[in-house]
Amino acid sequence: MEQGLLNDNDWSIVEGELCRAREFAPMATIQNGKIISPSKSLPYASVTIECKKLSHTVQGFIAHKLDFRNLWEAFNERPLSEDEEVLFIWTKKHYKKYAKIFSANMPRLWVMVCPKEAFELETDPNFRPELKGEARWKATRPKAEWKPEVM
Repeated sequence: MEQGLLNDNDWSIVEGELCRAREFAPMATIQNGKIISPSKSLPYASVTIECKKLSHTVQGFIAHKLDFRNLWEAFNERPLSEDEEVLFIWTKKHYKKYAKIFSANMPRLWVMVCPKEAFELETDPNFRPELKGEARWKATRPKAEWKPEVM
C-alpha cells in the first residue's frame, strides 16, 4: 500500500464505487456510547480498502464521527461471521436536497455487511454467471447496513 486516502480529494477517486473494507483499525474507541479520540488532529480510524477503480489495496482514513461509528458497529458491535464481508460506498454527491448545502460537514460512507463474495458478484458480471436475477440479488443483499439519513 503506497498511497493513502486522507481528504476528500484523495477519496474522490472512489466516488460512488462499491468498495470492500479488508481491515478496520480504530485509533479512537467508543465507551458508554461516546467516541473517545486520543487526539483532535488524528483520524478516528483507518480502513484497508479494495475497489475496482484502484489497482491495489489502499489505506483510507476516517475523519467523520458518524462514518467511524458505522464502521465500528459493522466490525465491532455486530458479530461479523466468516461468511460475511463489509462493503461501503464513499460519496459526496448523493445527498438529499436539503443536505447538499452542508455537504462539507456530512458523513461520506454508506456501510453494509453482506454475504461473502458480494463484492465480486456486484463488480464482476463474469463472476458466478450461473447466479442470475433474484438469486444473484439475494447473494449480494446486505444483512445489515448503516446509511446516513442525509443520503
